[in-house]
Amino acid sequence: MVTIIFSLPGFFCSPVKMVNYIVTIYTGRRLFAGTKNHVYIKLVGTDRESPRKLLQSEESEGFVMGLSSSFLVTSTKPLGKLVLIELEKRHKDSQDSWLVDKVEVLSPEGETFTFPVYSWLTDRNVHRIREGTALRDCDDKHELGRYSRRQELWDSNDTYVWGEFAPGLPRSMQTQNPINPFSLPRDDQFSVTKGAEFLFTAVSGLAELKLTGLQDLKENWKSIDDIKKVFPRRQTEMSEYTQDHWEEDEFFGYQYLNGVNPMMITLCTALPDNFPVTNCMVFPDGKTTLENEMKNGNIFLVNYKNLDGIPANVINGKQQYLMAPLVLFHKTPENKLMPVAIQLKQHPAEDNPIFLPTDDKYDWMLAKLFVRSADFSEHQLNYHFLRTHLMAEVFTMAMLRNLPMVHPLFKLLSPHTRYTLQINFLARVRLISPQGVFTLFSASGGKGLVPFVVKSLSSITYDSLCIKKDIAYRGMQKVTDFYYRDDGCELWDILERFVNGLLTLYYKSDAEVVEDSEVQNWIQDIYENGFHSQESTGIPQRFTTVAELVRFVTMAIFTCSCQHAAVNSGQFDYDGWMPNTPLTLQLPPPTTKGEANEDTVLKTLPDVSVTAQGMATVWLLSKQSSDFVPLGQYPEEHFTEEKPREMIKKFQSELHALSVKINDRNEKLEIPYTYLDPAKVENSVSI
Repeated sequence: MVTIIFSLPGFFCSPVKMVNYIVTIYTGRRLFAGTKNHVYIKLVGTDRESPRKLLQSEESEGFVMGLSSSFLVTSTKPLGKLVLIELEKRHKDSQDSWLVDKVEVLSPEGETFTFPVYSWLTDRNVHRIREGTALRDCDDKHELGRYSRRQELWDSNDTYVWGEFAPGLPRSMQTQNPINPFSLPRDDQFSVTKGAEFLFTAVSGLAELKLTGLQDLKENWKSIDDIKKVFPRRQTEMSEYTQDHWEEDEFFGYQYLNGVNPMMITLCTALPDNFPVTNCMVFPDGKTTLENEMKNGNIFLVNYKNLDGIPANVINGKQQYLMAPLVLFHKTPENKLMPVAIQLKQHPAEDNPIFLPTDDKYDWMLAKLFVRSADFSEHQLNYHFLRTHLMAEVFTMAMLRNLPMVHPLFKLLSPHTRYTLQINFLARVRLISPQGVFTLFSASGGKGLVPFVVKSLSSITYDSLCIKKDIAYRGMQKVTDFYYRDDGCELWDILERFVNGLLTLYYKSDAEVVEDSEVQNWIQDIYENGFHSQESTGIPQRFTTVAELVRFVTMAIFTCSCQHAAVNSGQFDYDGWMPNTPLTLQLPPPTTKGEANEDTVLKTLPDVSVTAQGMATVWLLSKQSSDFVPLGQYPEEHFTEEKPREMIKKFQSELHALSVKINDRNEKLEIPYTYLDPAKVENSVSI
């Protein structure tokens, strides 16, 4: 305490004891994070408030990027426990945004109060920042604290408004300018570094891969060797492996377990009625039968039925072709997953033959090309775009609209929503808009794109978004060498333990979950705007138990991090070499066997321009930025209490142990499965 004596002429005033608070403000480390504007602060405690204090003027050095600044704030009496601070930035002639990471206040009693901010201050408004202790609505007893909580949500609902990209799709964020990413709130925009690295344009991808000029060549490939000559110099080890092995049946099968789309394959216990495969087709030597192999769990099916009826695109003025194949696989005694039968259309007919590996080389190659092309559309639009990107945006929007920053669930979810709104904004503008890459150059683009995504949404269930339930539903629990399942289920368990520990810290009973109106509003917003209030999805409309909340939050975080990594990170590895995964095909599928040759294959593959566009796009979509944040790392420290911080450390330790285990296993594999290594999984959908 410091004693200051005030006196007036003719009077003697008693000493007034001033109470000192040391305020330290941490400015963010992003470019242009600092400010030279006037900054004011007020401290609000349980007993009283401090006077509003000017911390600097525009003539001073200001708040500098990456540095902290300390000030003395005084009060005539102790303020009690600090509840919030009021932070205000006043500019005069120019807009000078300021990124504040956090504010720490040291009280006269030696207690440090932390106020997590991690936001840009861009306006002249008073920003009320809550002390870092996580509080549910019912725990928030201070009147101004409760008011600030409501005000924050009112403001968020004005900022984050639901919009509609197309009827039937999950709803997304409405923006003031549908083509300008800077129309997004500043907190949701890429950093300058990320923005510079991730231009997300075909031109930049073509340049990086040294393909510039090929995008205008609307001619067919003359040979597979010609494709090899222009295949990007900046290859990954896995893309090189794909180039060398794409024709092999064993590699074809492997991709359905551990490639970029391990989501389609199911155990087959009975053949679909529309897939009339016979024993003599697949086991001509008579040593076994389909019935026996199905009974032993060795027959698997991939069915692209959602693509049936989806109109194929017209590219460069030429009609393209998109099939809805069925593929049968046999797990051999050597544990190789081998394709044994392919039907390219859903309805059996004389002009829809079942192709077999014993057929002519080019017949079988064409059949596999149509399957892999179908997989490109199913993977990109359903399992990648819809089930991770759009789901993540729904979770993000609902969080911002219904959970104040002081809520424990906001603190838990927020790191897993970083950059999601901007990356999805860019996807809508540059991938699936009328002039987007997928719209113009993929078989499922054009008139088929939105109908296919809408159709895919109708097939989503809550269980299908939870990896362990999905694996069980597909009958894939016992399949050997299924590393997506092994790593994904371990990640789910680690994540679920972490989520359970944190949420049970704040919810001691099921009744406390039921009574939390903010959490109930969050799930209702998701149910209505993400799933169009369809009960058939199994998505809860309310939470009635802690266990229900834990499961849903685990799924949401897993979707935004692990699941996205599983279907995103390997895109260039498997799709960069175009013949392995053609994004479209130019000739209709063969209706009879024995007529195909190498020239037929080359005329069926995408032309040079489409190939270059596809390579450039999957390269950009797979590229990791320099400000990548791996799963479980939280540079923004939203939790300030000791117990949740200890839980985070335990979570990080378990993730590290799993990473070591995965790397040890991968050293023994011909094809390492790295996409769910926690060290390589990003916290959020940001690419």
